[in-house]
Amino acid sequence: MLLSLSIRDFVLIEKLDLTFAHGGNSGLGALTGETGAGKSILIDALGLALGARADSAAVRRGAPQASVAASFDLPKAHAAHAILSGQGLDDEDVLTLRRTIGADGRGRAFVNDQPASVALLRRLGETLVEIQGQMEQHGLLDTATHRASLDAFAGLEKQAATVRDAWHDWREAERERAEAEAAAAAARRDEDFLRHAVKELEALSPKADDEETLAAERQLLRAGSALGEAVAQALGELEAGRGATAALRAAHRLVERNVDKAAGRLDASLAALDKALSEATEAQAQLEAARDALEFDPNRLEKIEERLFALRAVARKHGVTVAELAPLAGKMTAQLAALDDGEAGLKKLAEKAKAARAAYVAAAEAQAAARRKGAVRLDKAVSAELGPLKLEKAKFVTELTPLAEADWSDSGTDRVQFTVATNPGTPPAPIARIASGGELSRFLLALKVCLAKVGDAATIVFDEVDSGIGGATAAAVGERLKRLAREVQVLVVTHSPQVAAIADRHWLIRKTTTRTNASTDVLSLDARGRREEIARMLSGAEVTAEARAAADKLLATAG
Repeated sequence: MLLSLSIRDFVLIEKLDLTFAHGGNSGLGALTGETGAGKSILIDALGLALGARADSAAVRRGAPQASVAASFDLPKAHAAHAILSGQGLDDEDVLTLRRTIGADGRGRAFVNDQPASVALLRRLGETLVEIQGQMEQHGLLDTATHRASLDAFAGLEKQAATVRDAWHDWREAERERAEAEAAAAAARRDEDFLRHAVKELEALSPKADDEETLAAERQLLRAGSALGEAVAQALGELEAGRGATAALRAAHRLVERNVDKAAGRLDASLAALDKALSEATEAQAQLEAARDALEFDPNRLEKIEERLFALRAVARKHGVTVAELAPLAGKMTAQLAALDDGEAGLKKLAEKAKAARAAYVAAAEAQAAARRKGAVRLDKAVSAELGPLKLEKAKFVTELTPLAEADWSDSGTDRVQFTVATNPGTPPAPIARIASGGELSRFLLALKVCLAKVGDAATIVFDEVDSGIGGATAAAVGERLKRLAREVQVLVVTHSPQVAAIADRHWLIRKTTTRTNASTDVLSLDARGRREEIARMLSGAEVTAEARAAADKLLATAG
């Protein structure tokens, strides 16, 4: 619900801070004032915070910019939470939308003091407030809301979910079928190329690490001749003359035979010779192994280079790397397999899509039947509200029209539209085309009373819903506003004393004019102030004792 509204330098308002709810208490709030006092300014200011179009002309004369901030209490399950989360914005129990517009026409928008777009403000605003004004194309005047409103009234949320799931299953099945048909068509066009490419790749049998492994082996083989010669020379040095190993072994034997006679003086020499002999033997063995491994094989090098160059050539031809050849071969093989077995696979996918369509149609038909029953109940409920609102000759009709298949959606296969016939014998027309603004407002009130629990918006604003009526009809309007206010927060701009008297809270919009300036302010009225304002509404400019007595009577009746 709307908690507060802060306005700075907007049209005739210099500074205004309004509190609309205390501790969850909202109810019905009335906004009254003399004609021209600026009641519409408050609605326009609220609209600005909700993302309505901005105009630099709204900036108070002489001020650099206008600003409006509206704060709302957000229940845990409110749709605004998902929007905030999707935008990565701070999500708190109190949501504040703020908008500024400069005298130069430049403006900024904020959500919880974080910069945001006007479009985001508008998205959030649509979940927070409904403004039901005369001829305004939003709220229940927007036909896009009618289908969801009827579903909520008729309790069709589970059926709506079933239809939505069936729709997505059908679309997914159609997507799979279409992709398979496109792949099969492409495969048929490229069949000869595919078969040649697969045969070529199968002959090569590429592996992901082929290029790295072959290049390394090629490099080693190309260096094999020079390396082998170097190793052979090293072995020759070890074996020159009688050989280093043989010399070490002979020295080792001589020292070992006489070590016992040297009283320990040859122990270190023997240990050193022992170590040297071991290392020399190991070195000779390793060099001999390396010589055998590095033996140059020109035939092996030729085969390695032939395969490496073939792999690189095929990779260039297909525009991939050598490492990607194996996955490419698998993909092409699968395409050929799909082509070879394509008809059977396509037939299965077509049958799946057909079954999914049938399931969607069945769910949508059941939904449409339930909607027709719900429409009858809604029409009856709205009609019961029209008589007391002096619209007894009017007829409210919820029209359900089957849609062409191209227009089917996850919301079903029919269009829902609220229509009205204002006079007997005239065909029903869309509710938004009603000529009389006063009649339109009362129709919207009747409809909204019946749809009180429908939608996310916890605040509804009625702009002059009582235009052109009085007496018992005005009292009926007030009674319905009061009833609606049990479910949601209701604010009404009114000229009717009957409506003002039944309100839970009352604000007076007052305009002050001087020689050089005009300004608007808003007063929250106490019991005495309400009595005076309702008396003024009853009698006009001069408040009489009779008017005060009549105001007392209205207030007592309302209480």
